[in-house]
Amino acid sequence: MTLENQQNKNTGKNMPSLASLIDHTLLKPEATTVKITLLCEEARQYHFASVCVNPTHVRLCADLLKGSGVKVCSVIGFPLGANVTAVKVFEAKTAIEDGAAEVDMVINIGALKDGNDQLVSRDIHDVVAAAHEKGALTKVIIETVFLTDEEKVKVCQIAKEAGADFVKTSTGFSGGGANVHDVDLMRRTVGPKMGVKASGGVHNLAEARAVVAAGASRIGASAGVKIVQEENGDVSTAPDTEPKG
Repeated sequence: MTLENQQNKNTGKNMPSLASLIDHTLLKPEATTVKITLLCEEARQYHFASVCVNPTHVRLCADLLKGSGVKVCSVIGFPLGANVTAVKVFEAKTAIEDGAAEVDMVINIGALKDGNDQLVSRDIHDVVAAAHEKGALTKVIIETVFLTDEEKVKVCQIAKEAGADFVKTSTGFSGGGANVHDVDLMRRTVGPKMGVKASGGVHNLAEARAVVAAGASRIGASAGVKIVQEENGDVSTAPDTEPKG
């Protein structure tokens, strides 16, 4: 089922305030300090859950968002997931030391496709352990566009067993993103207590409500300002200028 089909079933009633579910995202390689600063200013203004940025920007974001209640999230092994585990662990530890409260790691996709569940599990477990040791949450990006439903279920189960806090649909860099089918499948697989993050392809209020109705407890979006403005009835919404994430 597409987001467009699902949105017709949603009236918007009994939906949570979306700002508190949004990781306001800017992961483009050409992101400048000026754009990252604007991202943080918007996150403060709209009270988003976090900003999600590449590791090089974590320290700046932590300084800009100090005392705001907005967390800093960084990505690990991004966007391919093909780094060795030790590199991912180092990257996670460094991001957390720089001020990240959450890390979103990409699984070893090739290993999963090979059926090397042990490597996938160890990869996730070691990053989760490093993050939890420092009090940070871990979201596991499974990159649904490359996986069969059977593989999606399997890696969600592996992530849950490894102690991850969330499973996440996508990087936004591989030609696919969140859809209602995948979010629903992931939610049914991990159960009601673990987080599910819908990321990539959530561009407006209707799409955001659709993935929340399907079971998402967090949304990764660069269109967070537009989504919240629509939710508040502001017809002069900002354009989605940063589609990745």
